[in-house]
Amino acid sequence: MGTQTPPQPHAHVEPMSMGAVLKIQTMRRLWYAQIVSNFGDFLALFAVIGVLTFNLHATAQQVTGVQIAYQLPIALLGVVAGVFVDRWSLKGTMIASDLSRAVLCLLLIWAASAGQYYAILAAISIVSSFFNPAQGVTIRSAVPMHGLRSANALMQQVMFGMRIVGPAVAGVLVTALGPKACYVVDAASFVASACFLASISIERPPVAAEHQTTKTGVGRVLHDMQQGFSFIVHHAALLFVILSLASGMFVMGCFGPLIAVYVRDVLHATNPKSFGAASAAIGIGILVGMNVLNIFGKKVKNTVLVYAGLSGIAVGLVVLTSLPYLWACLVGNLVIGFSVAGIIIPAQTLIQQETPHHLMGRVGSTLMSIIFGAQILGLVLSGILAQHTGTRQVFALCAVMLVVLMAVGKLWMEPKEPVTTA
Repeated sequence: MGTQTPPQPHAHVEPMSMGAVLKIQTMRRLWYAQIVSNFGDFLALFAVIGVLTFNLHATAQQVTGVQIAYQLPIALLGVVAGVFVDRWSLKGTMIASDLSRAVLCLLLIWAASAGQYYAILAAISIVSSFFNPAQGVTIRSAVPMHGLRSANALMQQVMFGMRIVGPAVAGVLVTALGPKACYVVDAASFVASACFLASISIERPPVAAEHQTTKTGVGRVLHDMQQGFSFIVHHAALLFVILSLASGMFVMGCFGPLIAVYVRDVLHATNPKSFGAASAAIGIGILVGMNVLNIFGKKVKNTVLVYAGLSGIAVGLVVLTSLPYLWACLVGNLVIGFSVAGIIIPAQTLIQQETPHHLMGRVGSTLMSIIFGAQILGLVLSGILAQHTGTRQVFALCAVMLVVLMAVGKLWMEPKEPVTTA
């Protein structure tokens, strides 16, 4: 009987609340670091877009290039970065990343062309590709299994909360301080984040002998990458939630450039406030969904929540496709945002619970690579598809894609062992 108790605690322990998770010192300081660095990031990006738009008179494609330059390096390098994160000191990696990004942000002060902005933002993204998986491994190390869902919700709330309050705050600060001052504030935010991280203690279990390799150099990197890929591919439930999260992010990527066109051409709205309300509805839906999920979804299986999230996004897309009215657009976007929360948090939690500790960096970085790759793909393809079919047809195609993914997951990617819920 004694040998059967270890696998069961997560089935009987009450899930931790957000407040309880924040009582963990390491988690609390990670959260503080996330708040200050995310705000600084948003402020700097807003300032860069403002300079390109109003000072350099950049085209729409050049402005879109800011987002691509910031996301593409993570999509390309994320898988490789995870190999090193699994070997390096987590604390040292995150602090070095923050300080490096602080220096790179200061270089924005002297940028004078779109190409220079792209290069600096891409360099910041390269450094971030090491920080994000290291942060994920740290959360897994610091928070008990039954607190991971609340921990992930806290970190995601910071990011999506900035999408709602960020534009207004950033607009005031950019106007009052000017773009160069905003770059300095961003650099200072990374230094503050590094100080928070320097004050925590991170312990990572040693890698067992059977998981180590005698290979060196490129051979070792390729071997470690193969281990991470093999684990994901042979874990059906994990592969399903990763594909689900990628699909959700693809839809979100499509929304970025298309929602403004949808409001203008389909809803025939001429007031910019309509576009602002439609965009904000998604962020509000995500924040509400995260809180509702954390309160009422504690005892629901992660895979069930992912199915519900995919279904909700499909329903929201159908509303946008079939009801060309502003009120329907707001309702549909709220439903989509609410449903995206049903994918993001359970997917991240399931990955952290199911992935062996020595593979967390590789799996986490692969997840980030897939997420950013899906967003970029949605960003690029949305314009091409809309040009040939129309925005409503693109939304309909996304809904069909999600339904097909649910069917594939149900038929071939269900967990092999029954999962016991509390």
